[in-house]
Amino acid sequence: MKGTHITNRARKWLAIGFTAVIASSVFYIPTVAAHGEKAQAAFLRMRTIHWYDMVWSKDTIAVNETYTISGKFRVFEDWPEAVEKPHVSFLNAGQPGPVTARLTSYINGMFVPRSIGLELGGDYEFEMTMQGRRPGTWHVHTLLNVQGGGPLIGPGKYITITGDMADFENKITDLTGNTVNLETMATGTVIGWHLFWYVLGIAWIWWWARRPMFLPRYMRIEAGEANDLVTAQDKKLTIGVLVGVLLIILFGFKSAEDKFPVTIPLQAGLLGTIDSLPVDYNSMVSANVLKANYRVPGRTISMTVEITNHTDQVISIGEFNTGGIRFMNANVRVDETDYPEELLAPEGLEVSQQDIAPGETVVVDISATDAAWEVQRMADVIYDPDSRFAGLIFFVDPEGNEIPIPIGGPLVPTFV
Repeated sequence: MKGTHITNRARKWLAIGFTAVIASSVFYIPTVAAHGEKAQAAFLRMRTIHWYDMVWSKDTIAVNETYTISGKFRVFEDWPEAVEKPHVSFLNAGQPGPVTARLTSYINGMFVPRSIGLELGGDYEFEMTMQGRRPGTWHVHTLLNVQGGGPLIGPGKYITITGDMADFENKITDLTGNTVNLETMATGTVIGWHLFWYVLGIAWIWWWARRPMFLPRYMRIEAGEANDLVTAQDKKLTIGVLVGVLLIILFGFKSAEDKFPVTIPLQAGLLGTIDSLPVDYNSMVSANVLKANYRVPGRTISMTVEITNHTDQVISIGEFNTGGIRFMNANVRVDETDYPEELLAPEGLEVSQQDIAPGETVVVDISATDAAWEVQRMADVIYDPDSRFAGLIFFVDPEGNEIPIPIGGPLVPTFV
């Protein structure tokens, strides 16, 4: 009896402890630390859009305060065959819900609220202005949506928003001169119509589901009594609901027209193809990959690249950028933009020859080493059916001007 009493007591406390753990886990909501770019296939990050010269004007803002994301991107020439070309593209910010509002977006100085076309091999300059909306710390990315190709995610950075979401305002002045707050405009009307249709829909389902369903109805159909399942009362109700719904829709349309007589449809057309920046980097430097390997144990890409300097100045190899990860030659280039730490290898680039004289053609061994290959899942490219890598090599002249040159080619993995 004594042993049984102890056992029962132990079971009681075990059950209480287990319940407490489950209850505490329900109320525990950890901060989301996932990075959207990791979920994207490595070949997409390498061979579609290369984002560079990225600048986040602030990393902490208050609700209603704004900050900008600016920089450049290269539309890679060796665009994957499996992805639609960026002839219909839309610049946006990737974030966990509407934590900020995108106020403006520009590409090469052109306002782009709608979709645009981009040229393969072109360089573009962009800027987006974001307004803080929901307090918290959020990972915000650059993002380019491509029709038929999906979202192409760029590098992201944590942005902290302070304050109270109840204070958020998104005011605009419409074409008639009225100023409205889009955050709260017609909220009551929207909620009211949703509740009305929910109630009507639930009542409609209840009317048909209140009688025996499934097996009894199936048995009557099998017995040849299908026509008896719908009664005269059902038919009258159906006609009444149909007429009532049409009248309600007509009433809603008429009342909206009376309240807002001046309207324009949502603008969803293509703005056209934007010309790339008027600079031909490829005429300044030629870079041809002779071979490339990814050493799995060392987390290193090793490339042998033939480089020709077509300029009249000495140029230096300063950086290799791929998938938003920056491998820096610390002797030439140091980040001063507070770039996301997890995407920066400040001493990750080694070269057999750093400086290239005017008119000189050299063969250089380049190694890009960092744990980011694995952490950011970029090493997965070696398991792709078309195992090819790509990126930008940044050459720097004595005045500090950069020359981004695309490189790429087959990538062979080594395991020793």
